[in-house]
Amino acid sequence: MIVRIFRAVIHDDKIPSFQNFMLETALPLMRAQPGLVSIQACLPRPETPNEFCLVMVWESVESLAAFAGEDWRKPHVHPDEEGIVKERYLHHYELAA
Repeated sequence: MIVRIFRAVIHDDKIPSFQNFMLETALPLMRAQPGLVSIQACLPRPETPNEFCLVMVWESVESLAAFAGEDWRKPHVHPDEEGIVKERYLHHYELAA
């Protein structure tokens, strides 16, 4: 299994918009993807008020690529994110047994 961690830094004036997008659009979309084992949405803390995170576990690279495309190592950007996200970070790991 592969762990995909997506972290986004949001423009100050767009934090409520991104939180709404993540909870109302991104999570339902992601949960419907074949091969997604689990997903956790992480909200900002006071020391990082502009940072959100999604932690996903996928069955395989193939199932992840079916969602994100051949270039699955880059963030999959939904059109509703445009103009909201200042920076994106993406990391992949093998899940330890």
